[in-house]
Amino acid sequence: MHGPIRASAMSRTRLISLLAPGLGHLLVGRRAAAAILLPAWLLLVILVIGAWPRIVGVPRTGSLDDWIALGTLATALLAVWGYAYYDLQRPARAADAAVSQWRIAMRQFRRNRLALIGLGCIILLYLATLLTPFIAPYDPIAQRDIAQTSLLPPSADHWFGTDRFGRDMLSRVLYGARISLAIGFIATTISITVGTLLGAIAGYAGGRIDAALMRFTDMVLAFPRLVLLILIVALFEQSLVVITLVLGLTQWPTTTRIVRGDVLSLREREFIQAARALGFGHVRIVLRHLVPNVLAPVIVSATLGIGNTIVMEAGLSFLNLGPPPPTPTWGNLVADGKDRLLNAWWIATFPGMAIVLVVLAFNLVGDGLRDALDPRLRTQG
Repeated sequence: MHGPIRASAMSRTRLISLLAPGLGHLLVGRRAAAAILLPAWLLLVILVIGAWPRIVGVPRTGSLDDWIALGTLATALLAVWGYAYYDLQRPARAADAAVSQWRIAMRQFRRNRLALIGLGCIILLYLATLLTPFIAPYDPIAQRDIAQTSLLPPSADHWFGTDRFGRDMLSRVLYGARISLAIGFIATTISITVGTLLGAIAGYAGGRIDAALMRFTDMVLAFPRLVLLILIVALFEQSLVVITLVLGLTQWPTTTRIVRGDVLSLREREFIQAARALGFGHVRIVLRHLVPNVLAPVIVSATLGIGNTIVMEAGLSFLNLGPPPPTPTWGNLVADGKDRLLNAWWIATFPGMAIVLVVLAFNLVGDGLRDALDPRLRTQG
């Protein structure tokens, strides 16, 4: 009798989870999952209700940004709904799941609450950037009656106040996040890719190739990066593409040195010797056997690098070398308010707090990944 009753109870729980994701987890006592899924579902539903006039208008007059926001919203709703239903079936599958080093690392990462908080902040920030057309209350570059709306303090109509041209600061911070976070992610992807490949080639080839690549890496490291960035940006047009490429192509040396050190210890291991004995080509050995085994430090370097790149982009924008106005970025928003810290503190404070928050979140995630992916630290924990 207990089997059918238990199966019926589980069926009702799954049905409830289909209607309200996270509520089924709460009923079966899985409060940690419910604390994430249920608020996420409620926030998305509230966003749909609040932005419904904009949502229904996207097929008629929507731009590419609106379509991206609509696709992101639909994907987020489907992801929360589908994962909530799938996650209720995981206990039955947990016994059959193979234990791997990555699974152990992720289990260790989930025990780090600070890292989870940082990861949650990062996910919320990137979702906010993609959903900005549905969240931002005003056009970020629209100038209204300056005499009436200039330098208004934070209020119910303008949560972050307005700037000297009467533009809503909340909207500008949200749209600025799209630029800053996108530059940070793309530039770090470029630097990690270049650094990993050069480090793997230098460590595997050795000899003159290793010496030439590492002397070039040392030369790039020795040159002051900020001076190099200012020089390159000053020589070319100030555009998002140029700034992203410059930031990405000047950050790779640190990753190169990390990967080279790991590859030097791996290239003499038995599985690499076996790959050579089987006649595998050098490209296959590097890409299929060496690079996957150095991903752990590369992932940590990437998470820390995104925060560093965002700070560098903010510094360039603060020096008027970032994306040209009226494009809002966190850096030029801080620069706009540097001369008004006493009578209009909100102009620089809120974008500055956003920079601090996102860099802190990435650093927390990087520290959590370092602790989880390092076997020595795992055994100590």
